[in-house]
Amino acid sequence: MGLASSGHGWTAANRTGRLLAIACTYFRGTRYEDIAVFTTPDQRRHRLALACVTALTADITARGHTPSWNCSTLNRASRLLAWTAGFRLVREYVHHTVGNPAQRPWLAA
Repeated sequence: MGLASSGHGWTAANRTGRLLAIACTYFRGTRYEDIAVFTTPDQRRHRLALACVTALTADITARGHTPSWNCSTLNRASRLLAWTAGFRLVREYVHHTVGNPAQRPWLAA
């Protein structure tokens, strides 16, 4: 309830109140608000996340901020959702982590 009333998140739910999709601000800077999105696996491809993202980007813009989107270059679904919602690629980046390297069988020699 708090997220919905804050203006920093939009959700799609069914008649029983089950959450199906959510888009929310997960980082808010002085100019930009980065968006996080989740859709339950059984509800993907129903454009619920797109509806949530569209509403959230309108709220962000109304606050005088710029909506932004970050995702892995390998996350095709996220990139497609961002593109469909009107986001355009500005730059790609390399992500570095510390600790055990992640297993990436598609990069194995």
